[in-house]
Amino acid sequence: MTEPNWALARKQRQLEQRARIIQSIRAFFIERDFLEVDTPQRIPANAPELHIDAIASGEQWLQTSPELCMKRLLAAGHKRLFQLCHVWRDGERGARHLPEFTLLEWYRAGVDYHRLMTECEELLGALIPAQSFTYQGQKIDLSPPWPRMTIAEAFARHTRISVATALATDRFDELLTEQIEPQLGPAPIFLTEYPAPLAALARKSPANPLVAERFELYLGGLELANAFSELTDPGEQRTRFERDEAHRRALGKDPWQIPEKFLGAMQTMPPSAGIALGVDRLVMLLTDSATIDQVVPFTPEQL
Repeated sequence: MTEPNWALARKQRQLEQRARIIQSIRAFFIERDFLEVDTPQRIPANAPELHIDAIASGEQWLQTSPELCMKRLLAAGHKRLFQLCHVWRDGERGARHLPEFTLLEWYRAGVDYHRLMTECEELLGALIPAQSFTYQGQKIDLSPPWPRMTIAEAFARHTRISVATALATDRFDELLTEQIEPQLGPAPIFLTEYPAPLAALARKSPANPLVAERFELYLGGLELANAFSELTDPGEQRTRFERDEAHRRALGKDPWQIPEKFLGAMQTMPPSAGIALGVDRLVMLLTDSATIDQVVPFTPEQL
């Protein structure tokens, strides 16, 4: 008689909880009149990003995010969208990273990133009606509203240099990861107002164009979500893409095409906001799992 594969069998509890979490996420958005979409995962062009590398699939690429296709649907008149899908990013592997992982993305027309912060609080409140849970021995209170801290405030509070100096010396990511993130604690917190050079696909703040309307959500010490008030200016977006693509090529990375059909669709894209939330990390938190390996059916090494 063949013995069970114990490495897989031990995940039974987490996989059952994972299924219920995903079903609850889906119910949350359907109840709020969001349209669930299922866009292609193999695409001709991702959004050029300096620190994200795509995986080739023939003459195309596996998506690093579904955002370009979902925003084209926004531009076509769909006002509330969500998607649960797999995405791929080359070279990402660790206790909190997988090269293939599950993302939840949702988009709303007619709102800005402040609405998405509230929606994050509502989503976690729906998943955990008790408003608190324990992760790795630490009790986490989810009672809203969750605190907001600007990036400038985070650097002033937890580092010895300013955001401007961090950017000028190419130390922004290093200081954020090594000095700020460990100080954020287990409770939920939104880091907001990213510097304009790190806007990516976010619009600049009308009140202060030196920063972008972007936030990242941290919970249990994990970076859980990244959100924008979406940029709707195709000219500015093209300039950012071309700058990032030139930087990628200067570093010897694989060349990417500029996503022209997406830029064309931006002509009719309404003011909107969108967010990407890491489902595997969320399941880690809600199942009290120390590593991402514990909450997915298979790791790359088990295939």
